[in-house]
Amino acid sequence: MEKIIHCTGHITDQDIYFFKEGSHFKLYGKLGSHLMTLNGVQGTHFAVWAPNAERVGIIGDFNGWDPQAHPMRVRDDWSGVWEGFIPGIKSGELYKYHIVSKYHGYTVEKGDPFAFHWELPPRTASTVWDLSYEWDDREWMERRRERNSLKGPISIYEVHPGSWRRVPEEGNRHLNYRELARQLAGYVKETGFTHVEFLPLMEHPFYGSWGYQTLGYFSPTSRYGTPQDFMYLVDHLHQNGIGVILDWVPSHFPSDEYGLAYFDGTHLFEHSDMRKGFHHDWNSYIFNYGRNEVRSFLISSALFWLDKYHVDGLRVDAVASLLYLDYSRKEGEWIPNEYGGRENIEAIRFIKRLNEAVYHEFPDVQTSAEESTAWPMVSKPTYLGGLGFGMKWNMGWMHDTLKYFSTDPIYRKYNHNQLTFSIWYAFTENFVLPLSHDEVVHGKGSMIGKMPGDEFQRFSGLRTLYGYMYTHPGKKLLFMGGEFGQVKEWMHEESLEWHVLQYPLHNGVLRWVKDLNTLYRSEPALHELDFEERGFEWIDFHNWEESVIGYVRKGRNDGDMIIVVCNLTPVVRYNYRMGVPAGGYWKEVLNSDALEYGGGGLGNLGGVASENVPFHKRDHSVLLTLPPLSTVILKYLG
Repeated sequence: MEKIIHCTGHITDQDIYFFKEGSHFKLYGKLGSHLMTLNGVQGTHFAVWAPNAERVGIIGDFNGWDPQAHPMRVRDDWSGVWEGFIPGIKSGELYKYHIVSKYHGYTVEKGDPFAFHWELPPRTASTVWDLSYEWDDREWMERRRERNSLKGPISIYEVHPGSWRRVPEEGNRHLNYRELARQLAGYVKETGFTHVEFLPLMEHPFYGSWGYQTLGYFSPTSRYGTPQDFMYLVDHLHQNGIGVILDWVPSHFPSDEYGLAYFDGTHLFEHSDMRKGFHHDWNSYIFNYGRNEVRSFLISSALFWLDKYHVDGLRVDAVASLLYLDYSRKEGEWIPNEYGGRENIEAIRFIKRLNEAVYHEFPDVQTSAEESTAWPMVSKPTYLGGLGFGMKWNMGWMHDTLKYFSTDPIYRKYNHNQLTFSIWYAFTENFVLPLSHDEVVHGKGSMIGKMPGDEFQRFSGLRTLYGYMYTHPGKKLLFMGGEFGQVKEWMHEESLEWHVLQYPLHNGVLRWVKDLNTLYRSEPALHELDFEERGFEWIDFHNWEESVIGYVRKGRNDGDMIIVVCNLTPVVRYNYRMGVPAGGYWKEVLNSDALEYGGGGLGNLGGVASENVPFHKRDHSVLLTLPPLSTVILKYLG
């Protein structure tokens, strides 16, 4: 093997300047390993940031993992960047950095923070890789702005790729990226979801973390295939009209020795003070968001997935843990900010800069925040003082709604406000309504398992919940398995319970979700004004005694109106009078109690004509039959 050649042409002084300034957001094209030709010689250029290293060597199969064989040269004392070019190194070669620190005699072998590919865990070497790929999603990319518009329908199917579907005939193995592409695209298209959101696919050492202990911020996990295989998955979904959202985790990283922690014998990526730099809940480190180079690293990671993998959005995990210095900490376990407060000013600046960079480079994508507190203006632009996210998960709606639907109907009249309170703040943010993986693990039970009553009532309740969710202001998110009423809690080592679809009640839930998705996508009243007050109007939220609510959803055009009535008890309400915003005919477009969904078949014979009988402070009203535990949806035809 030829000796290392030291060169500085790949990384310019300007690259270093912006990196150190914290504003270089395309570092994935500079640091890490890059196949190239230098003076007519093919090989790989390596570069790593390790400012407190005394020596750095590149080790791999190509030199017998000998740290003396290919020593790197530090570019200068200021940048802390080590680099070198090794002739003959091709795609697929394994490598690590052997680092000898200036301090404490610390020596360690580290994976590449910018690696595009990694060995299959539990092996830990980085892999030189060429990201070339011929994309075939031009039509999707040209129309992506409208597909991701906040005024359009966004219905998200949340997926853990390793447990969506397995192959029992082959040792219960999970699908690879290409198998998943073909099967998932057809299923999602059939069920009508607009987007797929994957739990973190970035490389991670512990499979049981579901990807939330991210280590490879520039590499899809090799458990399911190569980078090109993952590109094929995204490409295939796009060709089928389906957007792709990735869960992205800048809030913490694992402590595995070969990863980012204590990278060059110092706390390079993380805070040195554990009161700011360590999450005891997750046994993981916290990034030093105030360090310019760390900010460049993280924002480069976010842009990388949007750039190289054509991803349509990022869902940022655990934003509350970034915002608050005392997150999950007791008194004395945290350090106040410079003003004596609990807000993490450095992290707030990072979040704002992240969103500004994303929307500047990719104005047709969306970012969303999993943020569980009442922090204001999470999904408002930074120029207005917001954090700059496109959307925010509505955790309050989720908690209140699931608590209400888990309550025995006989007691629901005492908890009526849990169903109606969300509208008081529904338009303060651009909300996503999440029924996510977190709600079906750790003893919380499956979605169908949360519903009280006998079997008929449980399935009726689940259909009612989904009807309420799909007609409530906000975009929609449903975790896999929930769409057909999976019985068991989600287990990441097992396939979903696809066999239950042989039973009519489970198949009925799936058909109900399909029809909800179809209606949601086709009716402007259900999505155009999701984030505007004029898109929603209560008809009646006072009937706590009978646990009935009624409301109107409106589109931008005056004639686009949908009425929704939810009966939250197992009691039939005949001749139930409901005020309506306009006289005329109201067509019953969906009814969760229809026979095809597994219901009892009660309804309104296709629709009702209004009467000139004032009710609910309106000039016109209708008489409805409200099936037990049901959502009835009617469209105004004039």
